[in-house]
Amino acid sequence: MTTPRPTTELSADEARRIALRAQGLLGTPDRRSGVRGILRHLGAVQLDTISVLARSHELIPYARLGAIGRKTVEHAYWKDTHAFEYWSHAACILPVEEWPHFAFRRRAYRNRPHWSHELPDGAYDQVIKQLTTEGPLTATELGGAKKTGDWWDWSGSKVAVERALMYGEVVCVERRGWKRVYDLAERAVPDAFLHDDLDDTECLRRLVRLAGQSLGVGTRADIADYHRLKGEQVDAVIADSGLVPVTVEGWAKPAWADPAALATPPRGRHRTTLLSPFDSLIWERARTERIFGFTHRLEAYVPRQKRIHGYFAMPVLAGGRLVGRVDPAREGSTLVAKQVTLDGPKAVPAVAQALVEAASWVDCTDVRVERVDAPELREPLAHALSGLLA
Repeated sequence: MTTPRPTTELSADEARRIALRAQGLLGTPDRRSGVRGILRHLGAVQLDTISVLARSHELIPYARLGAIGRKTVEHAYWKDTHAFEYWSHAACILPVEEWPHFAFRRRAYRNRPHWSHELPDGAYDQVIKQLTTEGPLTATELGGAKKTGDWWDWSGSKVAVERALMYGEVVCVERRGWKRVYDLAERAVPDAFLHDDLDDTECLRRLVRLAGQSLGVGTRADIADYHRLKGEQVDAVIADSGLVPVTVEGWAKPAWADPAALATPPRGRHRTTLLSPFDSLIWERARTERIFGFTHRLEAYVPRQKRIHGYFAMPVLAGGRLVGRVDPAREGSTLVAKQVTLDGPKAVPAVAQALVEAASWVDCTDVRVERVDAPELREPLAHALSGLLA
C-alpha cells in the first residue's frame, strides 16, 4: 500500500485535543441523545466483570454525561433493540446498526478450525430449538453454564450457545445479574440490519472509518486496536476509508485522521472525572503514553504484592490531561480512596472534585482517603475534600 503524502501537520497538543473531542470528553455533550448517543459516538463500549464503583459500561457514559441514573444507562443500552453485545475491542456493547459490519468476524468464527471447548453432539441444535420455543434465556436456563465450579469448565449448552453467539445465529440482548441473556438473532436484530451480505472489504472499511472517527487521530496500530483488527486488514482498506493521512509532532509512526475532526479546532468544556481503566480513551497503553505522557495499567490481575497503583486504579481526567489515579472502594455510604496518586499539588482540586462527584453518583455521602503516594499532599487533599463535602 502506498500512503499519500500528509498535507496536515498537527502539534502534539492539537492531536490530544482532537482525541479528547472525538471521545466525547471535550466540548458540551449532546444530552438529548444521552447514553445511546455516547454509544453511537464511541462505536463500542467495553464490558467487564469487575464492579468497584460501578461496572465499566456504566462508567463510560458517566465520565461524559455526569451523574446519569444507572438504571437509565442499562435501559438505554438494552431496551428497544438499540444495541447488541459482540466481540470488538473485547466483549463490547455495539450500536445495533453496526450488526452488518461484523459479518466478517462472524464468518471467520464459522470457518475457525479449532476451539478451546469441545461442542457435544446435538448440543447446538438443542440450544437453538430451546431458544426458538422459550427464549430469551440465560445459559443457566438453557441447562446450566458450568459442569463444575471451575470458571472454564463450561457445560455443553454453554459451549453451544456461545458458539451460536459467535456465529451470529444468537444475540446477547441484555445482561441480567451479569449473566448474558440470549435470543435468536432473527428476533432480536431489526430486519433492516439482519443480513450478512457485506463482504469483508466493506466491513473492514466501515470499521476502520468508525475507529478513525472515534479516535479523531491515530496511528495504524491505534486504528487496528479499536476493533481488534489485524494490521494488514487496516492496510487493505485505509486508503478508501475516508480517513486522511497526517503527521503529528512527536509521533514516530504515520497517522490518519477523521477529516471532520480537522475541520474545526477542538474547543469547549473539559470534563473532570474518574475514568474506567476500560475507557476507550485509554484502551491502548502505547497511545495513552504517547498522547498524555501517562502510563496506565490495570492491576486487578497483578498479584497484590506487585501492584503499584492499586486493584482498580482509575485515571483522573482534568483540563484535558491525566493528572492522577484513584483506587476506589465502597464501604456503606463512604467512598474509600484506598490509594491516590497525584501529579503534583495542582492536581489536588481536580482529584477532590472527581472523588466527590463519583461519590454522589453512587449514593455515597462521605469520602475517606487511606493512602496518598505523596504524603505531603495528603493534608491539602483532605482539606479540598472537606470543602466540597461541607
